[in-house]
Amino acid sequence: MTEQSLMWGAFGLLMVVMLTIDLGMNRTAHVVSFRQALTWSVVWVSLALAFNVGIYVFLGQTKALEFFTGYIIEKSLSVDNLFVFIMIFAYFKIRVEHQARILKWGIIGALVLRALFIFIGIGLLTYFHWLFYLFGVLLLYTAWKMAFGGQEEIHPDNNMLVKLARRLFPFTKRVRGDWFFKRRNGLLVASPLFLALVMVESSDVLFAIDSIPAIFAVTLDPFIVFTSNIFAIMGLRALYFLLASVMGMFVYLKLGISSILAFVGGKMIATAMGFHIPIQVSLGVIFTCLAMSILASLIIGRKRAKQAVSIKNK
Repeated sequence: MTEQSLMWGAFGLLMVVMLTIDLGMNRTAHVVSFRQALTWSVVWVSLALAFNVGIYVFLGQTKALEFFTGYIIEKSLSVDNLFVFIMIFAYFKIRVEHQARILKWGIIGALVLRALFIFIGIGLLTYFHWLFYLFGVLLLYTAWKMAFGGQEEIHPDNNMLVKLARRLFPFTKRVRGDWFFKRRNGLLVASPLFLALVMVESSDVLFAIDSIPAIFAVTLDPFIVFTSNIFAIMGLRALYFLLASVMGMFVYLKLGISSILAFVGGKMIATAMGFHIPIQVSLGVIFTCLAMSILASLIIGRKRAKQAVSIKNK
């Protein structure tokens, strides 16, 4: 058995254990406290870093750097998901105590979708080299749209999956309990919670189209691509409840994320043309983009807060 086979086994076992714990602790609707969200965020980041150490020990420094870079890219891009989740829950008027359940099943569905996208994508890039150019241009376009495209909006009535769900099932007008489906008078009725879940899943498909090609610019090793992606996704729900109330503070975060996408898109095109950008350089650029966007957001936020206080005191 090879070292990578052992790491695959360790990853699979860890995911099974953590999913079992997660599903067992979140069977019923409840409000996720800041402390609980912080604890789970620390747990998932710590597990990812510990797994990265295991990669370093068994697979070497290069693979460990690839995993860490891929994890940071996916974690950064996943933050953009949070803005959309906030809008989805606001549109469907989903109360806080029901949001955790929707995100739980949404993330489980995302695991399956990501696995399909990753392995299909790697197969295509292995046989069709010109796809590097296509994915690179796609990332550059996404970066431009994220930076200059204005405020995102959601339109559930235009979503094909939402239209299909409404044709297949009758829906209640209001949320009554934490169930997705229930039988009433022999008829299977769906809750608006299910429509919100459909929107979460469909939005992840769009995010996957952007984020998965981004890590292909780092490596095409299925093990590194898949594990770094899944670790980033698994901690997304805790991150949502940790940051949802303060997302408005990070006004330049999207600009930082779009800069990362632009760099990764350019790196992908450069790689296709035969130019190699060292993984250490990539990691440095990514950290710089994130740090500058967060720092700028905090500085601007403090200035706005001081201005608001001064205006109020006048």
